[in-house]
Amino acid sequence: MNFQGEYNNSIDPKGRASIPAKFRDVLSTSFGDERLVVTKNLENGLTAYPLSSWNEIVERVHQSAPSPEKNAVIRLMIAPAAECTFDKQGRIQIPHALRTSAALEKEIVVVGLFEKIEIYSQLKYAEVTRKSEELLQTASQAVSELGF
Repeated sequence: MNFQGEYNNSIDPKGRASIPAKFRDVLSTSFGDERLVVTKNLENGLTAYPLSSWNEIVERVHQSAPSPEKNAVIRLMIAPAAECTFDKQGRIQIPHALRTSAALEKEIVVVGLFEKIEIYSQLKYAEVTRKSEELLQTASQAVSELGF
């Protein structure tokens, strides 16, 4: 089972974000984890990975050959990552620096993308969705080949 779905949620002033129960179930049953690692993504949002998946990503990066791209990934995605545990209400505490970088205030969108979860402000998610729609309109053949 994978993370799938879009959920409009909120983040409180202390930075606690509610993660859907369905995602918490997938995290536990499919990944055997109770923790997420949250970091920046390239679309001005955040991406959360099950701890086991995150450890595999970090190891692949560590084992890769030195390059400017490797350094950029370490600097922009690995270094700011934070391990987050769930409270009794199913919320994770997102560090202030990550909330600021993603402009998370009150209303957020939590999106399941197979083996990871993305978190955006509602405003930013609308922009990301619009750009995705534009991309797919110009790639109709590729979309058709996927069965849509």
